Amino acid sequence: MSSETANVAELLATLVGFDTTSVESNLALIDFVRDYLAGHGIKSTLIPSSDGEKASLFATIGPAGDGGIGLSAHSDCVPVEGQNWSADPFVLRERDGKLYGRGTCDMKGFLAAALASVPLFKSRAPKRPVHIIISYDEEIGCLGVRPMIERIGRELPKPAAIIVGEPSGMRVIDAHKRIDSYRTVVTGREAHSSMPQLGVNAIAVAAELIRELDRQGADITSRSNDRRFDPPFSTVMVGVIRGGTAGNIVPKTCSFQWQVRSLPGAGPAEVPRDLTAFAEANLLSRMQQVAPDANIETIAHNTVPAFLAEPNSPAVALALKLSGAETTHTVSYGTEAGLFEQAGCPAVICGPGHVAQAHTADEFVAVAQLDACMAFLACLSDEVGA
Repeated sequence: MSSETANVAELLATLVGFDTTSVESNLALIDFVRDYLAGHGIKSTLIPSSDGEKASLFATIGPAGDGGIGLSAHSDCVPVEGQNWSADPFVLRERDGKLYGRGTCDMKGFLAAALASVPLFKSRAPKRPVHIIISYDEEIGCLGVRPMIERIGRELPKPAAIIVGEPSGMRVIDAHKRIDSYRTVVTGREAHSSMPQLGVNAIAVAAELIRELDRQGADITSRSNDRRFDPPFSTVMVGVIRGGTAGNIVPKTCSFQWQVRSLPGAGPAEVPRDLTAFAEANLLSRMQQVAPDANIETIAHNTVPAFLAEPNSPAVALALKLSGAETTHTVSYGTEAGLFEQAGCPAVICGPGHVAQAHTADEFVAVAQLDACMAFLACLSDEVGA
């Protein structure tokens, strides 16, 4: 392990040690980053959440003002509950050229590399600024970055390009799908389980709705296709279902959360529209014959916009130059890149690790990937110092 990678690993061990699962505060991590940057003479601006329990951070290396390159990472990670980890997920461990721990891949590895590169950026006395951008609650809908983006171009500098360091295997990513999240709530009528005809079983109704979503998802795969993506079509998935109170009570309520991941340019609104039409045509009248106040409601929860870099994007051109790559790729996961792009900040995705290693038990990032990221950032230091 090189001295540069050793420094990255030390920083990554510290970052992994902060439990920044989205239900927890990220302030301890943000305080560490702020103090680390202050130790290098760099001031940070914090953008706290409305309840003060979390914060984003924006810091600039080099000359003040708009322009320059943003290095963007989210600080939160997904839960470990229910996963079979072989060791403490919040203690970094190295084995066979891999660094294990929650968030190593998604995406504290990139943040550690960016922080480890700060002395190099400073030593080059950059003529263009490098901005460190850290958000919270990305994993639950890219929530924390939005208040920060609202301040970019006003109280905060507006980067000319932003590199979002999500795990891409250090490939240059110029597009990803859109995510629309929904919650469907079924209200039926409770009854004794020995007299089910007196009630409306909300779980049974929810099951019919979920089957319809599966049918719609299968239909979408035959109508939309873009071979740049894997899978090459929009997808529909149910992720969480809750309902019932006891085994001998006909359940009155059931809710389930689901999402549509749409190809850029596809229209996600057709799925909730068609689900509502199916419910009205096949379920509601039957339910309301037994319980007039029975209901099915679908609520839009959150949208993460698709990312599609503009032609001749300066961010994509920069990432291709720094990486030495000749072609771009796409991913199906969501990131903050689309939000930056909407705000007029050209974005690109390029970071260490592979998404197949993220969100899993024994999540890891390969040391070789961190080495590649450090080389990428060293090239960036040459670029902004030239």
